[in-house]
Formats: sequence, structure tokens, C-alpha cells
Amino acid sequence: MSGKDEEFREYVVARGPALLRMAYQLTGQPADAEDLLQAALAKTYLAWDRIIDRASLDGYVRRAMVNINISWWRRRKLEEYPSEELPEPPVRDGPTPGEIHELLEEAINRLPVRQRTAIVLRYYEDMSEPEIAKALGISIGTVKSTVSRAMAKLRGDLVVVESRQPEAQPQL
Repeated sequence: MSGKDEEFREYVVARGPALLRMAYQLTGQPADAEDLLQAALAKTYLAWDRIIDRASLDGYVRRAMVNINISWWRRRKLEEYPSEELPEPPVRDGPTPGEIHELLEEAINRLPVRQRTAIVLRYYEDMSEPEIAKALGISIGTVKSTVSRAMAKLRGDLVVVESRQPEAQPQL
């Protein structure tokens, strides 16, 4: 691998998760966000030798994502057409995304402090297990078991909550 390739790979590994979050904010869809980030990184790779100020790489990729997203948006065909009648409202099969977020937050708040801290650091702050171990002053094995137990408890809590949801009534 050349120096350029290795430097680019290191940049993508280090900044990829943050850039993916930004792409998700632009698109609102995980698959579209991945496609958008991939396209922006491809453009960045082609211009890698011309980017002299490496501190401005994030700005370059973000600008590329915005421009690509605008181009994709302009190319989309109109998929919704006006109608004289409104369609029937969809039958709700489960909680809305906002309710799911609320249920998850409540379940996380019910975790013991150490498990809650480990989950927040791992999945919200995107820290690695060694980083969490260092921050909490515990071993990596303890981090792994704590996160595993917390995830099992969260799964159990969310399954119980989901089973309490009223079933949608079929429309005749």
C-alpha cells in the first residue's frame, strides 16, 4: 500500500463514524447515508494529493456530501402525485420511532449506574472497549461483561414493553 493509501485509510478509520453520522443527518436513511459517505470519500480520495491542509479534510468531505446530496435530490423524480382523495390512514403496527426512542431511554435509565455508563460510552460516545476500561478504571474483560449484561437487560426490557403494546385491529 502506498503512503497516500495508508494515510487515506487511517483518516477513514478515524473519522468514518463521525462522517457517517453527518451523512445520516443529511439523508435521514442509514443506507442512503452510507452511499453518500462512500461517494464523498471516493471524491476525496481522487483529490487527496491536491488537499494540502490536512486539518481541513473534514470540511472537504462534508462539503462533498452536501453537494452530492443536492445533486441526488435534484435527480429524483417526483414519486408522489396529488390526489383528490386522501388515502386511508395506515394501521399502526407498533410504536412510532419517537416512542421507541423514549422507551429505549427509559430502559437505559433503569440500568444500574455502571451498566448505564458503559452503554452510553460504548454506543453513544462510540468509545472502544480499551478506552472505556481506561476511563472507568476497570479491565477490558469487565467492560465486555458489563456491556453484555446491560444489552441483555435492555433486550429483555424492550421485549416486555413490546408485548404490552396493543395489537393493531385489522380494518374490514
